Amino acid sequence: MVTAASAPVRAAVWMLISTLAFGLMAITIRLASKNIATTEIAFFRNAFGLLALLPLLIGPGKTLPRTRQLPQYLARTLIGLASMLCGFWAIGHLPLSQAISLSYSTPLFVTVLAVVWLHEQVRMRRWLAVAAGFIGVLVILRPGSSTFSPGLLIALLAAVISAIVAIQIKQLSRSDDSDTVVFYTYVFWVPMSLIPALFQWTLPHGIDWLWLVATGIFGTVGQLFWTRALKMGEVSALQPISFMQLPLVALLGWWLFGEAIERHTLIGAAIIIGANVYIAHREAVLARRAATHAPVEGAKPGE
Repeated sequence: MVTAASAPVRAAVWMLISTLAFGLMAITIRLASKNIATTEIAFFRNAFGLLALLPLLIGPGKTLPRTRQLPQYLARTLIGLASMLCGFWAIGHLPLSQAISLSYSTPLFVTVLAVVWLHEQVRMRRWLAVAAGFIGVLVILRPGSSTFSPGLLIALLAAVISAIVAIQIKQLSRSDDSDTVVFYTYVFWVPMSLIPALFQWTLPHGIDWLWLVATGIFGTVGQLFWTRALKMGEVSALQPISFMQLPLVALLGWWLFGEAIERHTLIGAAIIIGANVYIAHREAVLARRAATHAPVEGAKPGE
């Protein structure tokens, strides 16, 4: 039984497990990318992920999740697949520290899209944090410099598309629980990701199968524990834990692939992470204020 006192601790543990799983998934994607195309890695990630997910959702006394939002899931899955392909390509071909650092810009784009798409109110303090975060993105990209790589824009595109997915999930979650969202996402992902994979298909051999299976399992474990952690704990408290993925992946990238961590990447990542932590903190403060004050009281000027 989870008590009010133990819930934050359990949520933190689950977020840590999720962070470790996603970090290890990045490593297995990089290892698989040596011989397998990005599109094929995405297919096997989804196929093995669905196989790992089914025993958790379908068992004695359980029925298949149902939904009335199949068209919305179709759109969410198409956009999510585009994000996955861009993100997997970045992990497979860019320095891991850069790919992961740029993925942290997703919450910045979510904040912008929430204003445009969901008509949410964002005050001055959070806009300043978003602006600071985008400065961090520019520090990593360094457009116009001799070290700029167009491939970095693919990693950034993955973050932009992931932000669209986050908004879609927020809308789907108004009617469906997290297990339903995850289940139908995978059900659509498997056949959809197979189509582009067939054009670059290479039969995996030997150790490649291990990396592909591990990618699917780590991805599913990370997603499930991430969802459950957010249901039990506050985003402002859990988000800093998720940022532990960067030092984990950077260290493994140095150890396994001899990747050096650039100074500009560290500086840019620190700025982006700081901006995200502040945004999550302000959202938590405003949520608590909305829960304890009259409904007409919104954010104060400057928030």
